Amino acid sequence: MPGTLVHWLALALQLGGSLIGVLLLWQFANGLGLGGDPRIRDEAEARRLAGEAICGFDARDVALDRAGCGALLRDATGRVLLLRRHGSHFAARLLDSHAGVRLDRQFLTIATSDPHFGTVTLDLGAGAQEWAGSFRRLGG
Repeated sequence: MPGTLVHWLALALQLGGSLIGVLLLWQFANGLGLGGDPRIRDEAEARRLAGEAICGFDARDVALDRAGCGALLRDATGRVLLLRRHGSHFAARLLDSHAGVRLDRQFLTIATSDPHFGTVTLDLGAGAQEWAGSFRRLGG
């Protein structure tokens, strides 16, 4: 009987140590800003992200995805920048064609010429039609 009690105490200590280790790793990762669910909160944040991605990109028009997972920005020269979530950060690409753009009511699906960037679907609400129409200026 005493051997069984020692065995159970050893298992409880192992379990407690493992739990403490996992909690410490979680707190460390959280402190570094790893993981999480990043969202674009407002136009100012979208403009900041665009400026970080493309030096000198000064957005004139901004359309935010309703969930905050991406954004479209247009500068004064007509260049359009697509922001999308990539892990715990945001990635950006300048759009060079309207060929990969598809409108479905309030959703705008955009495929860039960069195969590694993937296809992005943004819920732009009522502004989706206006943005889809403006892409014709980008060429085919």
